[in-house]
Amino acid sequence: MHTRTILLAIAIFACSLVCQRAWINAMRRMRLGETIKGYGPKSHAHKGGTPGMGGIVALGMTPLIVLSACWYGMSSVSDKLHIWAYPVASALVGLVDDLLKMRRRSSEGLRSLQKLTLQIAVTAPWAYVAASEGLYLLPWLRLDPAVGIPLLIFLGVGILNAVNVTDGLDGLAGGSVAISLASILLWTESEPAAVSASLGLAVMIAFLWHNSNPAEVFMGDVGSHLWAGVLITLCVASKSLILVIPVSFIFGVEMVTVAVQIAAIRIFGRRVFRMSPLHHHFELIGWSEPKIVTRFWLAHVVGMSLLAVIINFVFRGGAGNAGG
Repeated sequence: MHTRTILLAIAIFACSLVCQRAWINAMRRMRLGETIKGYGPKSHAHKGGTPGMGGIVALGMTPLIVLSACWYGMSSVSDKLHIWAYPVASALVGLVDDLLKMRRRSSEGLRSLQKLTLQIAVTAPWAYVAASEGLYLLPWLRLDPAVGIPLLIFLGVGILNAVNVTDGLDGLAGGSVAISLASILLWTESEPAAVSASLGLAVMIAFLWHNSNPAEVFMGDVGSHLWAGVLITLCVASKSLILVIPVSFIFGVEMVTVAVQIAAIRIFGRRVFRMSPLHHHFELIGWSEPKIVTRFWLAHVVGMSLLAVIINFVFRGGAGNAGG
């Protein structure tokens, strides 16, 4: 990693750390905190009143990331905007949801259909632009826009919701995102993607400083939507959309358990898990919150690694043929 990137990441981390503390203090002074879902685990009742919308600090840091990175001469403004425009647009959807919850002092914001409509509304234009300018499943395999646009819409909306449902325990979603960003940093050969992953990781570590158990702040929908958008745009910028599969491993597992639970209840009238998403199931069978979070992080690392090895094995021959 370039020395300038490291210095800039340190500066971004320090700024984020201070801003997050200021946000927590401001929310406490205004007595604004999260309303815990009534249908969630009873052990979460004590978390009521914890400051939320911590992701708004990360959202506020994005202009600084873009401008400071460009000022340091690390890639162009257009490169950065290509990576951060969709996450910011997605975060605004989450922000609307969070503000409705705050206004109503409720755990319910946008209705499911309303949220899905807004997610598609911000994802579709981005998918069109990204696919039209050149979308690569792998560095040597360009996708036709007729395939790329619907695929990006599906993956974009999917990861927005997957990160959102994973955000249920202190540090779980944030730590998993940090692991994914670190993996992208290791795998990508794109300079703009590497710089953005580095600076994004700095912001996320600053958030985790305050979000570790017991959390002083939650990221909220604004945060989960922002970071989900970052993950998929970094994969697109790396010209390896297939990286979405490994970097989304634990988020995908959580989302699948929700789908399985809903299907099982509607079709068979019974549950597969005590509660979904999966982390709540383990809470209800007696695992402590820190143990679940740590083990899910480890599962994420192992899952990502295995999927990366499988992808490399399956497509290695194609890369060789393309190169030949």
